[in-house]
Amino acid sequence: MLLTILGSSGTYPTPGNPASGYLVDVGSSRLLLDCGPGVFVRLLESNTLPDAIVLSHGHGDHCLDLLPLFNYLRFDRSDVRGIPLLAPRGVVDRLTSFMGAGVDHAFFDVFSPLVVAAGEEHRVGTCTVEFGVAVHPVPALCVRVQGEGASLAYSGDTGPGGDLEELSFGSGLLLCEATHQGPPPPDRYPHHLYAMEAGRTAEGAGVATLLVTHVSPTLDPAVSVSEAAAAFEGRVSHAVPGMEVEV
Repeated sequence: MLLTILGSSGTYPTPGNPASGYLVDVGSSRLLLDCGPGVFVRLLESNTLPDAIVLSHGHGDHCLDLLPLFNYLRFDRSDVRGIPLLAPRGVVDRLTSFMGAGVDHAFFDVFSPLVVAAGEEHRVGTCTVEFGVAVHPVPALCVRVQGEGASLAYSGDTGPGGDLEELSFGSGLLLCEATHQGPPPPDRYPHHLYAMEAGRTAEGAGVATLLVTHVSPTLDPAVSVSEAAAAFEGRVSHAVPGMEVEV
């Protein structure tokens, strides 16, 4: 299993770093986890297309580049049709509503949408994808990808209290949001994690490697890595665009 970071910027893209987008190669299958702003161009630059797409939730920094990807596939890649698109309730409705797409729209030719929910497991090519509850203001899921004797977990966007630690248990790698730094204040925002919480989650799940991602663009990722490492005995790195990690 190979993880490639396309973008990792939290909330919005920055020069050189698109928002959330991650490729997972498992055997002969290539899975795209999230497709935030800037990710489509990275796909073009790498001459890469996914065999299936998973969207963790419907916030723009995780899904908006599905729209330019759709236009590219619709007009310039007629050989690619029916790409499985797995997403929580309401996500596809938001995207198609923006385009004014009815049931006979080309969107449903290019993509084959499937609404997924926590507790479900789906076979996608040579891997299985399992979903758990993420704590976020909109329907959101954390994800576990498994295949070819390896597994990784992805937080999507979540605060504490969801299924992430349980879903991640024993994985080779946890790709975990670490939007904030420092000790969480009493009035903390409950729908994102602090770096130390990402470290605690990795430690509790017994994963081998933690990659912190979705760090707020105004923060120094090195600080996030340090704070996560203080709570986790394994390897910790920041998810840098272009990084490739064997799991």
